[in-house]
Amino acid sequence: MNSQHPVYTLVNECRDCYKCVRECPVKAIKIENDHASVIPEKCISCGTCVKVCPANAKCVRGDLEKVKNLLLAQKDVYVSLAPSWRSVFENSAQKMIAILKRLGFKEVSETAIGAQEVSIHDAEVLNNMEKGLLISSACPVIVDYIRLYQPQYAKYITPIGSPAKTHARMLKNLYGNDISVVFIGPCIGKKNEADEADGLIDVSITFEELKIWIADQIGDISEIKKESHFEFVPYSAHEGTLYPINGGMNETIKKIGVKPQVQLMEICTIPAFERALENLDPEKLSVPVFVEALACESGCITGPCIASNNPSISSISDVMYKVKVRDEIPKKAQLVVECDYTPKEVISSNYTIEEITATLKKIGKHTIDDELNCGGCGYSSCRELAVALLDGVAEPSMCVSYMRKIAMRKAAAMLRCMPAAIVMVDNKMNIIEANDSFMKMFTGEMYEIFKSRPDGLTGAAIDRIVEFSDIFRTILKTGKDLHKEHYAVKDRLYDISAFTIEENEIVGAIITDVTQTETNREKISEKAKEVISKNISIVQEIACLLGEHMVETETLLNSIANDYDDKSEDGDSQ
Repeated sequence: MNSQHPVYTLVNECRDCYKCVRECPVKAIKIENDHASVIPEKCISCGTCVKVCPANAKCVRGDLEKVKNLLLAQKDVYVSLAPSWRSVFENSAQKMIAILKRLGFKEVSETAIGAQEVSIHDAEVLNNMEKGLLISSACPVIVDYIRLYQPQYAKYITPIGSPAKTHARMLKNLYGNDISVVFIGPCIGKKNEADEADGLIDVSITFEELKIWIADQIGDISEIKKESHFEFVPYSAHEGTLYPINGGMNETIKKIGVKPQVQLMEICTIPAFERALENLDPEKLSVPVFVEALACESGCITGPCIASNNPSISSISDVMYKVKVRDEIPKKAQLVVECDYTPKEVISSNYTIEEITATLKKIGKHTIDDELNCGGCGYSSCRELAVALLDGVAEPSMCVSYMRKIAMRKAAAMLRCMPAAIVMVDNKMNIIEANDSFMKMFTGEMYEIFKSRPDGLTGAAIDRIVEFSDIFRTILKTGKDLHKEHYAVKDRLYDISAFTIEENEIVGAIITDVTQTETNREKISEKAKEVISKNISIVQEIACLLGEHMVETETLLNSIANDYDDKSEDGDSQ
């Protein structure tokens, strides 16, 4: 068994978008340090996360080296080729076989042969049933989903191996138990099946892996000619080739023949299957009901590793066009691989209401109204996120509203603590936000009243608060930032920096009262002039004794005083 799970994450590529969490039908994703990783014991290998990851951080385990090692060991290695190959490769059967033989395989066989045996067995079981439920075992993803998440329905899975397992058993019966069987198809779940197949399927690789291998080892396949004597062994499949399309299995069962009261249904995707099972009591069914359940929409032709850009309609057409139905189909299966689909143990979460409530409070959900259930975190409800947090597979930062509130609180704290007056105004000239310094600076005796209000000045008209509201109006109109230095309003002087937050929508301003600073500067300057003036006479006498011209000395000293004054002004304006 391969120690690595079929799906894994390239941590350095993960962009913490949580899309895999949102799309995973069983929430088998763990968020740790803002990065998403697959939880192997919860994963059903449906490949949804691989298909939806925008950063291509979710990857499928590669098993090509294991196949190559089998070939190097000089064992007879047979291919079990999934019937969906016709929707991926444009080659004829003979050319496809030629390509695979060039890679080193002994022979190539169609998995659909195994599918035919499975259908014959299922038809036989249905004809012997009076009523009840039977679920197909063909899709390993569906099987694992039932065993892990719907264990009460595990006993209704057809107790036989999948077409791939059945086919592998057929090949080993025909060509010897010492041969190796490599399954090639569109499915990630088949890797799990191979890991657990007890020697039936040695390795499972995807069509994408096969394409890479062909490109590396062969390159241009146009030079490979189809060989007329190349045929699928032991023979070509017939109605079993319908399996990869939705309803294909049921069509084969119909062709085999079942009694009229048997109801054949097909369901695609895990969410649809989950809804179909909701509140279902199989014991109350009055007729035999067979459910062909597939994890992929439209069937295997839209598998996660299909490696094809063909529209599903074209792929379905390709498969149906090449079906060759037998004139007479056996009524009894030649081979049956018995399987026991016992439920698998998955860790269930059983937390008290108190524990969930306490966790909700940690992410800012104090009341029912706080539970937005927006789905931004990837979970369908805030309570699901709380359970995931308790399970240790999620982080509080996944909650968008919680993080927004934290950001807003931090911003509000910064606004409150800043000594400068800060205000934000909308396009209707109403205050959106104003800090305490702004209220102190411009509300005067009304400060205590506004401070006691939960929203402070929010909603107040800016032109009723300040006498320079024209600055805000100008920026809203032009979108250009303004800086006013020593802006005089009555007996006050302000330094005002006003700027656009959202063009034509929101304007912000930082305001500093520099009145006292300017007054102090003027006093200092005047005092300096006074001191210098008082000492001019003494300095003049010294200058006369030294032979200096008195007028020049006076000019020099006055220049010093004026220069101090100018420098003071310059320094304060910076």
